[in-house]
Amino acid sequence: MTTDARPDTPTALASWTRAIRKALLAAGLDAEALLAEAGIAPERLADPDARLPVAQTRRLWQLAVAASGDPAFGLRVARQVQPTTFQALGYALAASATLAEAYARAERYCRIVTDAGELKLERHGEECHLLLHTVGGEAAPAEEATDAFAALQVRTVRGLSGRSVLPLRVQLRRAPPAQAEPYRLAFHAPVSFAAADNRLVFAAADFDRPLEGANPELARINEGLAAQQLARLDQADLPARLRALLAERLPDGEPTAAELAAALHLSLRSLQRKLAERGLRYENLLDDTRRELALARLREARLSLNEIAFLLGFSDASSFSRAFRRWTGLAPSAWREQQSG
Repeated sequence: MTTDARPDTPTALASWTRAIRKALLAAGLDAEALLAEAGIAPERLADPDARLPVAQTRRLWQLAVAASGDPAFGLRVARQVQPTTFQALGYALAASATLAEAYARAERYCRIVTDAGELKLERHGEECHLLLHTVGGEAAPAEEATDAFAALQVRTVRGLSGRSVLPLRVQLRRAPPAQAEPYRLAFHAPVSFAAADNRLVFAAADFDRPLEGANPELARINEGLAAQQLARLDQADLPARLRALLAERLPDGEPTAAELAAALHLSLRSLQRKLAERGLRYENLLDDTRRELALARLREARLSLNEIAFLLGFSDASSFSRAFRRWTGLAPSAWREQQSG
């Protein structure tokens, strides 16, 4: 099952991309080169609150699977993530009284982790079901991302319960893999594929059992911090979505503010007002996004300057070179040579 919630340029916390990089390094692969090929500037990952367009990270997932030769690479990435990776939300989950309470919190604040989907907790008689709904179409996360998110839930449940709770069964929407054994080992349960939705099924009694790590005061404090983080995300969401739209549309030429406003279901006046409330202007966002993409693209040796100019929506390479000199004080070719050196 998919949901149409937040279909425009969904993003995910950069913590996921850092986990992909860790898994690539653990596999002995050139993580930085793959990040560059996906158009992700390494400096973005230094910011703990940074968010990346799902379309961009989907490209990194594809490259990671190809480089590793492992179709189940998402299961490796799940091992690189801890609940506390997600800051206050992770600590709030760890201090919850029961697994049911923890996942009620996870459902409320899942958007901190990604707005490309939703986590839902449902009770069905003597069972608790965790459902992972994702957006569809071009905005959909990679199958490997869903694998990683589902496997992380099993790791979280086991960590909070002292490794005593395991799923009864797991259903995944993805196509059946050539090798199903890695999934059975990762989920510690029977796994079915090509299902109607992504669903992890647990015994309700396990979800209602008190947790040894329960700390109501610590849970309350960190839930408050998570609520503040979600509020900040709502404030910052528009610029992030604009940057993601720009990254997608620049190869087709420089989009106008009116075109992006229409894509976000806003009038041009509303878009300008919302940006002004944050002290921003469309022209500055366009320039900053181009600069960030240019630095990432120039790290890809296979791309010529003409190709990069095209991908950034410039009419020709000379226009790109003038903009790049303004950003860095160097010609693109000189900057690339400096970096390779």
